[in-house]
Amino acid sequence: MSTTDLVLLGVLGVLALTGGVLVFVLDSMARVTFSLLTSLCCVGGVVSVLGLPYLGVVIVLMMVMEMVIMAVFMIAYMMNPAGLMPMSMLHNKRGSLVVSAVVFAALVAGIFAVPWPKRTGARPKDTTFQVGMSLMGSQMLTMMTLGLVLLATMVGATVLATHRGRYDRFGDDLAQGPANDPAGGGVGR
Repeated sequence: MSTTDLVLLGVLGVLALTGGVLVFVLDSMARVTFSLLTSLCCVGGVVSVLGLPYLGVVIVLMMVMEMVIMAVFMIAYMMNPAGLMPMSMLHNKRGSLVVSAVVFAALVAGIFAVPWPKRTGARPKDTTFQVGMSLMGSQMLTMMTLGLVLLATMVGATVLATHRGRYDRFGDDLAQGPANDPAGGGVGR
């Protein structure tokens, strides 16, 4: 592993850890969503640097789509606008601290207690192809098509669910003031 890879691995690891900690420090669902997205994208980067770029890209794509879905549901269904109102992300603080400390200690003990396997054979030339075939087999094209269909469905559902947008309220050049809000309630004022 080169020096650049080690530095990148360290930076991505620290960013992933920082994003994970911010999930429990920040006080709104929207901010927590973006912190979690940052953390998990950095984890995808770590996996890529460790030699599995296909899995790294899949992790990043999955997490981005998951967070988009979460943001859409926050905007659509939360009582406060887009999850921006302050709230506590911690519940049962003492119990969760005990459980997380025990799990962390067990995982660290497992790292040192379990005998690590030795590599047998040579490393494959194209790890991306090998992992893709192991995960998807002959269904790779089907899954790629399914992913595009799901993305189009989410975008279409979001567009159809928001029957009006900022252009309806502020005019075509966004210069109309105050906002002409057909739903009432003072949104955009």
